[in-house]
Amino acid sequence: MAEWGRGEGPGAESANAVEDMLDAENKRMADSLANKVTRLKSLALDIDKDADEQNRYLDGMDSDFMSVTGLLTGSVKRFSTMTQSGRDNRKLLCSVSAGLIVVFFILYYLVSKAGT
Repeated sequence: MAEWGRGEGPGAESANAVEDMLDAENKRMADSLANKVTRLKSLALDIDKDADEQNRYLDGMDSDFMSVTGLLTGSVKRFSTMTQSGRDNRKLLCSVSAGLIVVFFILYYLVSKAGT
């Protein structure tokens, strides 16, 4: 009968096989984790890019709204000045308002007919 030293023999071969199997499983799981981290990093970069684009879009809208606010403020001031002036301007204002209402209804009618 052969005598085996420490770490040798049939039990050692089985332990080495188990260790090799565990090492291979560990490498496979590490590769899987590395792939998942790469995908998460890519996703985070895409989210950052999308957020930057949306911020630029919202900044552009903010400046557009500011310019429209300026236009409306000026129009309201002119309208107020016109209504506070004499009787002749009130007749003109009434005529222009009635004309705008008629134009609105004509456009509404044309758009509704074009849609059907």
